[in-house]
Amino acid sequence: MSTPQIVVHRDKELMAQAAAARLITKIVDAQAARGSASVVLTGGRNGNGLLAALAEAPARDAVDWSRLDLWWGDERFLPQGDPERNATQAREALLDAVDLDPARVHYMPAADGSHDDADAAAEAYAAELAKAARPEDHGPVPSFDVLLLGVGPDTHVASLFPEMPGVREAERTVVGVHGAPKPPPTRVSLTLPAIRAAREVWLLAAGEDKANAVALALSGAGEIQAPAAGAYGRSRTLWLLDAAAAARLPRGLYPPASP
Repeated sequence: MSTPQIVVHRDKELMAQAAAARLITKIVDAQAARGSASVVLTGGRNGNGLLAALAEAPARDAVDWSRLDLWWGDERFLPQGDPERNATQAREALLDAVDLDPARVHYMPAADGSHDDADAAAEAYAAELAKAARPEDHGPVPSFDVLLLGVGPDTHVASLFPEMPGVREAERTVVGVHGAPKPPPTRVSLTLPAIRAAREVWLLAAGEDKANAVALALSGAGEIQAPAAGAYGRSRTLWLLDAAAAARLPRGLYPPASP
């Protein structure tokens, strides 16, 4: 478990731009060290804001997009191409504009595919993760270089909501989510054990509606009540915030020199 590091930016636009620059550097470094890189994407306004900033970043072409594996932390169990699917929004924000290898873009199954329900879709995605895991990963999922997560106003991450079965899952790497308090109610999500296999976990939060969640998750709350508190990377856990989302952090946690 890595100790959370907190960076606070002036506003959400600067946060997105800085996170995009940071992600480019991380991908380029991983590709230089190991030949490829792996990133887990997140949806929502902050996840999509990061991807849009990445699409416009001057250093975007420093990445060898053909040697990048992309995964998703969660997905709405809706038909392929539905505008509410995280994958659809990611394609519009960035993915259709870069030269990815289609075999390395690992979409979560859609509702109109070969899987009848979210539980079957979760099993299929878990199998795909396990197939990609290498012996040196020491587990059933790859050691992702960066796993991105948006933080919800209720402290949910991916589609792991407070007190719901998914956040309590300790064995499976992917679960179907039923009755989510945020529409649509049926989803597919990585579990906390899968999230914690990542080398680095970056949690994104911007806006005053996230301030309570950020303060709660970083002030010692348990992961069942505050799932974001249970999301951390093996070597690094990075909270990327704007000033509004950080407004209720205890003074002892607020970083002294954030940009």
